[in-house]
Amino acid sequence: MKKMLIALVVSMGFIGSAMADGKAVYQQACFACHGTGAAGAPKFGDKAAWKARIAQGMAKLNQHAITGFQGKTGYMPAKGGRMDLSDDAVKSAVTYMVTALLTAASL
Repeated sequence: MKKMLIALVVSMGFIGSAMADGKAVYQQACFACHGTGAAGAPKFGDKAAWKARIAQGMAKLNQHAITGFQGKTGYMPAKGGRMDLSDDAVKSAVTYMVTALLTAASL
């Protein structure tokens, strides 16, 4: 499954500069919650917290990040509350977080 998800992320064209952009967006907009676990956010690099989410696929992760989501354990505001971000910027941050997790450890 790990290899399939990495192939999916790469096939979506999010490589090179887009990954650098995703890291920058993460650091500027996503870290406050995903770096600390605030509001029930799954922490960056926490494979147990991300496993079921990643299993839903990138389309669902992107949808939740862009439009917002109320889950059992927390709340994801649309675009993390940063409505100034484009959908593509949010997608690049999601891709950055998922790719970092998948390349660091096996789910």
